[in-house]
Amino acid sequence: MDSNRGILTLRRNGRETMNCSWGTELWDQFDNLEKHTQWGIEFVERYTKFVKERSEIELNYAKQIRNLSKKYQPKKNSREEEEYKYSSCRAFLMTLNELNDYAGQHEIVAENLNTQILSELSRYIQELKAERKSHFHDGRRAQQHMENSWKQLESSKRRFERDCKEADRAQHYFEKMDADINVTKADVEKARQQAQIRHQVAADSKNEYLSCLQKFNKDQSEHYYTLIPLIFQRIQEMEERRIERVGESMRTYADVDRRVLPIVSKCLDGMNKAAESIDPKMDTKQVVETYKSGFEPPGDVEFEDYSLSMRRAVSESSFLNARGESRRRSRGKLWPFIKRNKLMSLLASPRQPPPPPPTSPSPSSAVPNGPQSPPQQQKEPFAQRINGFMSSKHRSLRSLKRGLSLKLGTSSEDYSHLPPEQRRKKLQAKLNDITKDLQKEMDQRDALAKMKDVYMKNPHMGDPSSVDPRLEEIAHNIDKLQQEAQKFESWLADVEGKLLEKGDVQRRQSAHFDSHGHAPVGNNCAQNRESPDGSYTEDHGVENQFKSRSTEFDDEFDDEDPLPTIGTCKALYPFEGQNEGTISMAEGEMLYVIEEDKGDGWTRVRRNEDEEGYVPTSYIKLYFDTNAKGAMTYI
Repeated sequence: MDSNRGILTLRRNGRETMNCSWGTELWDQFDNLEKHTQWGIEFVERYTKFVKERSEIELNYAKQIRNLSKKYQPKKNSREEEEYKYSSCRAFLMTLNELNDYAGQHEIVAENLNTQILSELSRYIQELKAERKSHFHDGRRAQQHMENSWKQLESSKRRFERDCKEADRAQHYFEKMDADINVTKADVEKARQQAQIRHQVAADSKNEYLSCLQKFNKDQSEHYYTLIPLIFQRIQEMEERRIERVGESMRTYADVDRRVLPIVSKCLDGMNKAAESIDPKMDTKQVVETYKSGFEPPGDVEFEDYSLSMRRAVSESSFLNARGESRRRSRGKLWPFIKRNKLMSLLASPRQPPPPPPTSPSPSSAVPNGPQSPPQQQKEPFAQRINGFMSSKHRSLRSLKRGLSLKLGTSSEDYSHLPPEQRRKKLQAKLNDITKDLQKEMDQRDALAKMKDVYMKNPHMGDPSSVDPRLEEIAHNIDKLQQEAQKFESWLADVEGKLLEKGDVQRRQSAHFDSHGHAPVGNNCAQNRESPDGSYTEDHGVENQFKSRSTEFDDEFDDEDPLPTIGTCKALYPFEGQNEGTISMAEGEMLYVIEEDKGDGWTRVRRNEDEEGYVPTSYIKLYFDTNAKGAMTYI
C-alpha cells in the first residue's frame, strides 16, 4: 500500500511538473526569464556555428580526398598507363575511382548541412529574436502601466493625507477662535467657513484616493493574474519551440550522415571488390607477355681441345689468333646473358692479337722498328683474314646504320629493331589503333551522308553541296588508313609466320632429341654461337636464318651511359689503329683508360666523348686511379 501511494504521489508530481506555467510559477521572475531566453538564443547560435564548422570540415576533407585521388590517377601518354595492364594496378585505379565517389558523399553531407540546418536555423534565429523582443516589450509595457498606477495611487494618498491634516488644523483654528471672547463674530465665521472648506477638500481627496486604490488593485490583479501569465505563457511556448527546433536540427544532423551511408558502403564494397580482383597468376603471365623476346636460349658450350695447338709447331701469332678465336666463340655463345657495356666492349674489341712493342734499332736491321715507326702487324692465315674482313664489313655497315638512326632520332616503322614477340605485339597494337581510327572515320562518313540526304530532301535546312568537301576529306583519310592497315597486316602476318616456323623447328628438334636420346650438337651449337651483331658463325646456312633476329635485337643495346674512367695512360710508342675497334695515338699522348687489359693484350681507352677504342697494352704506360671503379667484363 505504501509503495502504491508513493507511485501515485510521483505521478501527481510529474503531472504538476508537466503542467507548470511560467505565468503562475514565475510571475515575479521577469528579469531572469529575459536572461534565460537570451541564453537560449545564444545556444542556438553556438549550435549553428558548430554545424557550419562541421560543413567546412567535410568540404575540406572531400577536397583533399579528390586531390589525392587525382594525384595518383595515371597521366595520359605516360609509362603509368602501361602499368595498368596488371590487375593490381587496375585494382588501385578502381580504388581511386571509388575514393573519388566517397569524397562526393562528403560533399553531399556538407551541402545538406548547409541547406537543411544552417540556412533554416539562421532564419529561425532572426524570427526568434523578433518574437522574444515583442513579448518582453509587452511585459515591460505592462510593468510600466503598473508603476504608473502605483505612482498615481501614492500621489492621491499623499494628497488625501495632506488635506486631512489641513482640515484638522482649520478645525482647531476655528475652535480656538470660537472660544476666544476677544475675537469678533466675523472672524469666528470666517474660521468656521475655512474649516468647512478644508473638510470638503479632505473628503474629495479621500474619494479620489479610494478611487485610485480600487483602480490600482484592479490593475494589479489584472497584471499578475491575466497579463503577466499570458505574456509569460507566450514566452514559455517560444522557448519550447526553440528547444524543439534544436532537437529537430540534431535529428536532421544525424539523418544527413545516415542517408549517405548506403552509398559510402557501396564505395567500400567497390574497394573490396577491386582488391578481390587482383590475380597474381595473371600479373606474372602479363610480365611474360610484356617482356618475352621470342629468342631461344643458348645451347650447350662445345668442347674446345687446346691440346692440339700444343702438339703442332705454331708461331706466336697463330697461337694468339687461336686464342682470340676461342674467346670470340665463347662470347658468341653466351651473349644473351652479358650486360650491355660488356657485350658492346666485346663486340667492339679488335679481332686480332695486339702487335708486339717496337724493339731497339740494331745495325743489322734493314727496316727500322723504333718508337718513331709504327709496329708491324702479324700476318694471318688467308682464310682468317677473308673471314675477318667480311665480318668487319658486315659490322661496319650495321653500326653505321644504327649510328645514323640514333643521330636522326628515328625508329623503324615496322618495329624491326624489336625482338620477334615484342614486334608482333607492337604491330598488333598499332593495327588495333588504325582499326579504331578507321571505324571513327567511317562513322563520320555515314553521319555526313545522312545529313546530305536530309539536306537534299529538305533544301531549306541546308545546302547539300556544303557537305561534299568534308566527305572527300574523310574518303581520303579512309583510303590512307586502309593502306596503313594493309601494310601493318602484311608485317604482322610475316612475323607470325616466322614465329610459327620457328616453333615447328623447335618441335622437330625436340622430337629428334627424344627419339635419339641426345641433342643435335652440330647444328644447335652453330645456331647458338650466333652473336647479336652476327660477327661469328660456323654454319653459313644458319647465319641467314638469324640475320633478321640479330638486326632486330641490336638496337636494344645502343642507349647506355659511357663507361667511367679508371685511370690514365701515356703512349710510349705511336700506334695507327687500322682495324675496327682500335684507335690511333701519338707518342707521348695522354689518354683516359676506361677498361683494363683482360688478358688479350688490348686496353680500352678514350680520347674524348666521341672517340674511344683499343690500343696495345705494351704500347702504353698505365696510371690507375685507386678511387675509381673499373669496368669489369664477365665472360
